[in-house]
Amino acid sequence: MSRFFATGSDSESEESSSADEITPKAPGATFKQSLLLSDDEEDTKRVVRSAKDKRFEELTNLIKTIRNAMKIRDMSKCLEEFEQLCRAFLKSKNIVDKEGVPPFYIRLLADLEDYLNQLWEDKEGKKKMNKNNAKALSTLRQKIRKYNRDFESEIAAYKEVKSKTKSSCLFSMHCMNLWGGVNLGLIRSDESSSSDEDDDDDDDEDWGSDQSGSSGETSDKEEGKTSSMSMLFLKNLFNTLFVFLILSLFVFSPIATIQEKPKMFAKGTEINTAVVVKKLNEILQARGKKGTDRAAQIELFHALAAIAAENNLGQGILVKIKFNIIASLYDYNPNLAAFMKPDMWKKCLDCIDELLDILFEHNNIFIGENIAEDSENLAVSDQPFRVRGCILTLVERMDEEFTKIMQNTDPHSQEYVDNLKDEGRVCGIVDRLLTYMENKGSTEEICRVYLRRIMHTYYKFDYKAHRRSLGLQGETKSEQDQEESEGEDSAVIMDRLCKFIYAKDRTDRIRTCAILCHIYHHALHSRWYQARDLMLMSHLQDNIQHADPPVQILYNRTMVQLGICAFRQGMIKDAHNALLDIQSSGRAKELLGQGLLMRNMQERNAEQEKIEKRRQVPFHMHINLELLECVYLVSAMLLEIPYMAAHEFDARRRMISKQFHHQLRVGERQPLLGPPESMREHVVAASKAMKMGDWRTCHSFIINEKMNSKVWDLFPEAQRVREMLVRKIQEESLRTYLFTYSSVYDSISMATLSEMFELEMPTVHSIISKMIINEELMASLDQPTQTVVMHRTEPTSLQNMALQLAEKLGNLVENNERVFDLKQGVYGGYFNRDQKSYQQKQSGYQRGGYRNQNQGNY
Repeated sequence: MSRFFATGSDSESEESSSADEITPKAPGATFKQSLLLSDDEEDTKRVVRSAKDKRFEELTNLIKTIRNAMKIRDMSKCLEEFEQLCRAFLKSKNIVDKEGVPPFYIRLLADLEDYLNQLWEDKEGKKKMNKNNAKALSTLRQKIRKYNRDFESEIAAYKEVKSKTKSSCLFSMHCMNLWGGVNLGLIRSDESSSSDEDDDDDDDEDWGSDQSGSSGETSDKEEGKTSSMSMLFLKNLFNTLFVFLILSLFVFSPIATIQEKPKMFAKGTEINTAVVVKKLNEILQARGKKGTDRAAQIELFHALAAIAAENNLGQGILVKIKFNIIASLYDYNPNLAAFMKPDMWKKCLDCIDELLDILFEHNNIFIGENIAEDSENLAVSDQPFRVRGCILTLVERMDEEFTKIMQNTDPHSQEYVDNLKDEGRVCGIVDRLLTYMENKGSTEEICRVYLRRIMHTYYKFDYKAHRRSLGLQGETKSEQDQEESEGEDSAVIMDRLCKFIYAKDRTDRIRTCAILCHIYHHALHSRWYQARDLMLMSHLQDNIQHADPPVQILYNRTMVQLGICAFRQGMIKDAHNALLDIQSSGRAKELLGQGLLMRNMQERNAEQEKIEKRRQVPFHMHINLELLECVYLVSAMLLEIPYMAAHEFDARRRMISKQFHHQLRVGERQPLLGPPESMREHVVAASKAMKMGDWRTCHSFIINEKMNSKVWDLFPEAQRVREMLVRKIQEESLRTYLFTYSSVYDSISMATLSEMFELEMPTVHSIISKMIINEELMASLDQPTQTVVMHRTEPTSLQNMALQLAEKLGNLVENNERVFDLKQGVYGGYFNRDQKSYQQKQSGYQRGGYRNQNQGNY
């Protein structure tokens, strides 16, 4: 042991011995101290730790267990704990993505791999192992080699630092020993003086002393001891700081300074196009191989591009190198599910911008996937440059990477907002590529880039066009706002791009996506009739089940937006029909690509879950699910409540909306009826009020401050939607009132109905006339007196119950006769029986009227 550590141990022992001498223990003190400690333990408060501390503590505990198992060569325990460690690391993935891979984790992976390689090479030791340990060794060696591929760069950096520290630590320890030797004499002199004092104290204790005469001496001794202890502490602290200083100078500083850029070419080599292409191919050969440092490969490409630019080798070789740089940036994460880190993402955008700048500045560069490598022309000559590569594929991959970044970012954080700001740059790159492809691209490539532009436009509401349509463009004061408002409307852009795809595209998928995006954009801007006609003419609903899942998600989003648009326009029945399939499934969140529902592992394994997560729509494109459900339930209420009132005693009454009936049953089962809190409770309370014909109470439940903040204020024209809702509630409440209380009235004045429901007389007249024409209401209008005269042809409640009982008894008799015929062996006799008499009896029970029938047969 070195002198530095020896001094620390001596000081610790000295402190402990002096502490023992200064504070003598009284008998029974241990018991009292334990009681005090137990009281303190009861008073201690629970410490709240962060998720990071909990996860890292779990990892460190597992690492300690693995290292203990390594010491005793227990391979089975190592394998078991390593699998648990991998699972624990996977659980802490979110924390690792933010904080980075912890160094102790990398250290364990590197040490464990080296340890397993040593055991594997030790053949005599392997023979001595039992069967379980030998099998666990081979399994664990394969697993660790496969697992460490994801951490190659970190493990390589750790091993490099480890190799450098071995040589530098020797020098630092030597310096430390020298410095410790300098101070050791002082420390020992202090120790000798303190030991002499301790001996004197011991002698005094052995022989006894006067209490009065020794008080001053003991105080002087205590002061001397405390001063010597403080001196020892300061010396040890100085030694420690000196060691850290040596380590920082000779260990950590070379990591940043020693790394030099590798030399691309030998000294004196003539730099020309052939040499640069040869070097480029050498770098490309290492791509994808085991142990290749991807970051270093990207740096090599950048250095090669700088050399080509310095030697004026032309733009052709520069374009080829840029293509390979962007491809290497995409390959930096070999895992498809992983997303690009922010620094790599910025580099990718810069490289694509630089590549487009070169292509726009030099019209003599031709690029394409169909150009063979043998026919490339990269040298400066009279012929135009020909480079193999596809800029459209790179931009499409860039767009996919942007989507992955948005999918893997917390939508409620500032980081998501910062990443979303990059969409303007992405759209700018797509627009520049669109301009380039319109001049030099084929029809198929133009359709592909048009679709990319459409996918960034279709879900955005054009507020500037909306303000212009309302005549509010004069309010913008700044010149920048005026320039933006004078730009092309999104509707014009969508119309131009989509019509080109309709005419030129040869693939069904691009055309289908363009149609759905066009319909979505129409519906978003309340162009209901254009959106409906385009959906009906496309016949997409007939074969959409054969499309791939992303297109089906887009179709579901389009149908939902179409239903919301119909609701805003007052088309309640169309809105309900459009939203019925999505809402009745109970999986709206999953069908719209806005999240996954909890399922059993039998229904969806881990691989399927990863695939479905990659299909999710980014948060800024989501449709508000609470708004969607509210629109559906209100539409169902406006349709279902009048229908229930009209067919209250009909045994064969069908349900328009099962989900709405389920919400009503849930509301009826509640033991305590308090004021509604959630959106569903508001709709249920409004439905109960509409059943009674109380439109004001219904209106107060549907439109209030809470519902406005949750739902109605989210619409672009919120006030117009609220006015439409009030109108619909008044009309449907009037219909429900007439269905419910028509049996009570002989006649009722239309003026009274107009006052009750605050509707105009022509509107009341129109509603009642439609009900009479459709045979929903057995009444007639008396024009001179403006009254509705009831005909009294509808059965009373007692008569309705009697008719239901008669129908059920008839069904019971039929079933009994069928069972009796089967027992008698008469097959088909029931079906051949003349049933004219029964059919004549049934013809009397019509929906609109009641006829006196002889019921004696029942």
